[in-house]
Amino acid sequence: MHAEGSPPDASRRDCVTIDDVRAAADRLHGVAHRTPVMSSRSIDFMTGALGRFKCENLQRVGAFKFRGAYNAIASLDDAARRAGVLAYSSGNHAQAVALAASLLGAPAVIVMPENAPRVKLAATRAYLERAPKGSEVVLYDPATTVREELGARLAAERGMTVVPPYDHPAVIAGQGTAGLELCEDAGPIDLLLAPCGGGGLLSGCAVATRALCRTCRIIGVEPELADDATSSFRDGVLRTVRNPPTIADGARTPYLGRHTFALVTRHVDDMMIVSEGEIARAALLAMERLKLVVEPTGALALAGLLRLAREQPDEVAGRTVGIVISGGNLDPAAVGRLLALASGEV
Repeated sequence: MHAEGSPPDASRRDCVTIDDVRAAADRLHGVAHRTPVMSSRSIDFMTGALGRFKCENLQRVGAFKFRGAYNAIASLDDAARRAGVLAYSSGNHAQAVALAASLLGAPAVIVMPENAPRVKLAATRAYLERAPKGSEVVLYDPATTVREELGARLAAERGMTVVPPYDHPAVIAGQGTAGLELCEDAGPIDLLLAPCGGGGLLSGCAVATRALCRTCRIIGVEPELADDATSSFRDGVLRTVRNPPTIADGARTPYLGRHTFALVTRHVDDMMIVSEGEIARAALLAMERLKLVVEPTGALALAGLLRLAREQPDEVAGRTVGIVISGGNLDPAAVGRLLALASGEV
């Protein structure tokens, strides 16, 4: 069920500008990977588009999240960094903060649900082994605990700075560097498709793309089972979902944030949803044609391209389309479920 919230204040200045994204790019230079932009003749033939895939599955920690986490922690003053940071996440942001904190010498506490993907939990713990003393993973039961409340309490007790997964200007600016690089490396693009969970990647990339490719149409893509952002975008009122059962675990966020809602409303042209089967087929197609391991959330934008090519071919035909592949932390145990969803067996 969707719950109503407040509309964004259209009169406010953007909390993140292209100057912020460029400053983030400077901080990330030589630390984050400048991930490749790939293409596929097979996918171009299937869709009629000229696809340009920004491969953030090849980023450090296997996802775009490293950009925002590192930029946020690097932006702290020395005292705050020594006191440490706290993050809550089901996986990719957890890994990103753990690695960024270890690189910057900051203790880190990562709050994760007990049902977090095993591969992401194991990687987070491994990164924290390199972080200063006091770093740890704290598990919680998502059925009985609100992670934001737990995180706020632990941060207050330990004097740490919270680095939220998406609704933070420095995090958004860091994520926007993926869009900045895509526009710089792929040349002018006509259409940008980006996954949407909490909106950090989408809003950051939208800010960058608006500055570099002014005529580009920008569309966010989210799961049908977690359609809070699409509903919010359509209504202009913040909507929420609770524990959506989508296979795209990175898009299970309950709502857009205060900052991301305002930025998406201002800079994004449209939102669209894709089914579980479409997400699974896109992830498998990326393996087959791009030879890339892509997690379900990372396949959202490709799933959006395939749906547009089928239902609105004029939207993509002959156009240069940027497709953000947001992550590649696929649990091998999930491949069977992808195959089942793709074939319609579940």
